[in-house]
Amino acid sequence: MDKYVCDVCGWEYDPEEGLPGEGIAAGTSFDELPDDFVCPECGAGKEEFSIVE
Repeated sequence: MDKYVCDVCGWEYDPEEGLPGEGIAAGTSFDELPDDFVCPECGAGKEEFSIVE
């Protein structure tokens, strides 16, 4: 599973870790996140994320 980075602030979503504090279990891919997911650091929407190369 790919990691994604917020293009606005640089925060990275790692699917192997998930976001347990936000109710997102480890192993949840970025594509499986809800459409209304926002960056926990800056509030940017999913459309503002890119795959980490």
